[in-house]
Amino acid sequence: MKAQDIIPDGQDFTVIDGHTVRKGSVGAFLANARVLEDPNATADERRIARDDLAALIPTLDALGLFDVFELRSPALRDEVARHRVTLSPAPAASPRA
Repeated sequence: MKAQDIIPDGQDFTVIDGHTVRKGSVGAFLANARVLEDPNATADERRIARDDLAALIPTLDALGLFDVFELRSPALRDEVARHRVTLSPAPAASPRA
């Protein structure tokens, strides 16, 4: 499969599982991850990167990115996991017998 099979040339986005996947979503995630891993990043740069990264998580989940790739950085892995937990639907209540 090629990139244009996911988002055809001339289009900027597609919808997967109800989530808008824009061209550049994965690249933006990686750029934000680099900021969060940069020891020289300012607190403001980190806050913005953390917010932007969190906003991308539903889209990357819809793509299945986290089902295929494991994040190497424990801090980044924890950050993503923390946000994924808040996005997961609550388990259904078990029926009473």
